[in-house]
Amino acid sequence: AGCEIVRVAVPDETSARSIADIKKKTGIPIIADIHFDHRLAIIAAESGVDGLRINPGNIGSMDKVRNVADCARHHGIPIRIGVNAGSLDSDLTGKHGGATPDAMVESALRQIDMLESSGFMDIKVSLKASDVPRTVSAYRKLASKTDIPLHLGVTEAGGLFPGLVKSS
Repeated sequence: AGCEIVRVAVPDETSARSIADIKKKTGIPIIADIHFDHRLAIIAAESGVDGLRINPGNIGSMDKVRNVADCARHHGIPIRIGVNAGSLDSDLTGKHGGATPDAMVESALRQIDMLESSGFMDIKVSLKASDVPRTVSAYRKLASKTDIPLHLGVTEAGGLFPGLVKSS
């Protein structure tokens, strides 16, 4: 009640296909959160999802990213690149000495380039860490390098109380 948008996890094909049934029961835009399997993004798009949240860095090859971008373009849906400090590529954490704001920004720019080189421009980006100062620093750094819209937020995978406090 009162929601204006809902993001749903899509860990498997059954979940991706269920979006069509969910859409029949609500007028709320549905965003599909996709990890690792580009085919789930395509199925979700074909099932009527209103947007995708992906991490192109874990979707796979450039061909797979291009397939997702082509499908999203065909269905007129945006893609949010979701960079999480806890799941950065090891080459970036090694180069930057951990999950730093610079590592997060480099990950985002790499992922933006993957989509834009596929001719896909309907992009927004989130950069999330479990602490506010690192998150704010990453957003400020990225904002100085691109004018792509930013999806603001903090992420916390801890228990109920710590997660609630940090996310609030």
